[in-house]
Amino acid sequence: MDNARLKRIEDWMRDYRKAGRYSGSSLLVYRHGEEAFFAADGLASVARGQAYERDTILRIYSMTKLVTTALLMMLVERGQVVLDTPVAQYLPEFGQMRALRQGATGEDQTDPARSPTLHELLTHTSGMTYGFNTGVVPEAYARRFSEIGLQDVTLEAWCKVLAELPLCFQPGTAWEYSVGIDVIGRVIEVITGETLAAVMQREIFDPLGMVDTGFDVPANKLARFADCYEKREGDPLALFDSAEDSRFSEGRVSLHAGGGGLVSTLDDYMRFGEMIRLGGALEGVRLLSPRTVRFMTSNHLKGDIASMGAESFAEMPMTGMGFGLGGAVVLDPARVRVQGSVGDFGWGGLASTYFWTDPVEQLSVVFFTQLIPSSSYSNRAELKALIHGALLD
Repeated sequence: MDNARLKRIEDWMRDYRKAGRYSGSSLLVYRHGEEAFFAADGLASVARGQAYERDTILRIYSMTKLVTTALLMMLVERGQVVLDTPVAQYLPEFGQMRALRQGATGEDQTDPARSPTLHELLTHTSGMTYGFNTGVVPEAYARRFSEIGLQDVTLEAWCKVLAELPLCFQPGTAWEYSVGIDVIGRVIEVITGETLAAVMQREIFDPLGMVDTGFDVPANKLARFADCYEKREGDPLALFDSAEDSRFSEGRVSLHAGGGGLVSTLDDYMRFGEMIRLGGALEGVRLLSPRTVRFMTSNHLKGDIASMGAESFAEMPMTGMGFGLGGAVVLDPARVRVQGSVGDFGWGGLASTYFWTDPVEQLSVVFFTQLIPSSSYSNRAELKALIHGALLD
């Protein structure tokens, strides 16, 4: 990678901060299994004057989905679960589902629907949604879950509330970004008889040496925890969650959200990402077989995401973009209209974080900042262009 062109990335990070878009950010790039670039810029906490450092702990939100998916696939490899199983086999509350009729104007205008499969939950084709999406059912989610966060409710109780809401569409007929992988987290709990946090710690974090990753931040690590900001009308950097009084503080988290509940560091997540890029193993520790990783990172849709109804998501085009298990996969960079390689696999988080692996260029990239929502700026497309612009071999 060309050092002069990599310098452009530092300028780009600085420009985002000086423009008041981000308080700061950090980036780690590996190529061919070795560190190729690291940069940190600006402040992780404006109020405390805390700089972004390599070991700053951040909320990775939906980048959690890849970790939860890898954990489920470890159970699949052991013969403990099959992806085509209806979720109701593990969570009976999802046994009597209903789906919104086409053209419905109210959440009561539904037809009977079968229970989504685990595979549909992993690929966002289950009919579930998020409250920040648009439409009748997302509005129902926003009303029902407005008071339910990570506190004062368990994953088991949250799933029971979720099962009372209708699906956006009949399972398997469309694509909509959803809480499906949070439900997968509860399935893992039922299969193992343990909390999702305990299983992740034993099966993934401890073996990979991910020492700062978990569902909460211990008191002795709060000094390294970043504040999270939100872009609002009239205030592009409004404080959303302070590290000093965070909902992620140890002892305050009761819901282990497999779709968006983890905190992590650059190096921790890079260890997970390199495990994926290397086919399921890192430094002699194997979590998954190469064939399972190839299965995960293949497109599991009939076509691209756009062909199933979603033209774009978080400022990224969905034309030419497929979806594997837990993450998106590039089918055709030209149709995506963003530099990349066929087979790029990854996902981002609500606070504008981003991760991908590139099997052609042998790259793993982790970008961290803390600004909600992730659709605020086109940072992901810009970063991919900057990275590819520095590849000269």
